[in-house]
Amino acid sequence: MDFIHSSGVQVIQHLQSNYKDYHDFLNFMSSVGDPRNIFSLYFPLWFQLSQIVGTKMIWVAVIGDWLNLIFKWILFGHRPYWWVQETHFYQNHSLPQLEQFHITCETGPGSPSGHAMGSSCVWYVMVTSAVNFTRPHSDTTYQESQRFRLVWSFLWIAFWVIQISVCVSRVFIATHFPHQVVLGVLAGMLVAEAFERIPSIHTASFKVYLQTSLFLFSFALSFYFLLKMIHIDLLWSISKAKKWCINPDWIHLDTTPFAGLVRNLGALFGLGLAINSQMFLKSCKGKNGYTTRFKLTCVAATLTTLQLYDLIKVPTHTEVLFYTLSFCKSAVVPLSVVALIPYCVHLLIGDPGKRLD
Repeated sequence: MDFIHSSGVQVIQHLQSNYKDYHDFLNFMSSVGDPRNIFSLYFPLWFQLSQIVGTKMIWVAVIGDWLNLIFKWILFGHRPYWWVQETHFYQNHSLPQLEQFHITCETGPGSPSGHAMGSSCVWYVMVTSAVNFTRPHSDTTYQESQRFRLVWSFLWIAFWVIQISVCVSRVFIATHFPHQVVLGVLAGMLVAEAFERIPSIHTASFKVYLQTSLFLFSFALSFYFLLKMIHIDLLWSISKAKKWCINPDWIHLDTTPFAGLVRNLGALFGLGLAINSQMFLKSCKGKNGYTTRFKLTCVAATLTTLQLYDLIKVPTHTEVLFYTLSFCKSAVVPLSVVALIPYCVHLLIGDPGKRLD
């Protein structure tokens, strides 16, 4: 692994030396791959376009991020910004100098990359769904078939351009080695492809959502305590991040392994609560739910609300309080997107005499 890591450090040094002028663009692409954008941007847009795609997107994001956590705990992957400080590989040579940025100091293990995995699985869902929307019928003309091939090529080229850009950005800021982002992309695509063969999630009851959330949480917690009993500390990476990050202000509690777990389980729980609510049935599943006016109004209201909602910061002075409030905050996002905001829009443009039973 030392050879793979040292080769990765050379790639990072090359990028930081020759592409420093593209820092703003790479920083932006790193934010594009941020799993949190799935819930605040991609999901609100796609759910109104297609409720099936929106629902699948949340499931893929949550299960993908959960698997990413388990993989990280198993693989014990180092991150470049602390590996170069602790390795003995360079004992007879000068220590490589890697530049750190405000988003470098992730506190979880590095392999596979969560940004690369989350980005690839969600964009895979979006691209395959867009391809299916534009797929012609069997009795189409030659021109329509050619047009579809052109659209197919454009969508998949866009997919790979985005994935490569996200991967390069994560390597550039020295938070991942190249092999970690490649592994993340491949793992994310496999998760997304697996959910193409699980149609039952679109009709899942609240009981299924609740049971799934409890299982994911119980498994992760049991796995953590099991390894802790045999003296394996799964939070080893946090101390390394605190030790080697050049700016303590860049260390954030919301990048810890359990923060992502709680955030995703909150989103899945909120989606299950919303999609099985009377508000959802009366708005999105009612007559208004199929009109363009209703969908556009919901998208505009949702994106505006979530931007304001993002300004609410969860206190980090107590971990238990932080995790509890993070779960609640994450649950409110799909609840607002799927039920609360659409129902309010329904009341505004629909029959004002209708109310919840």
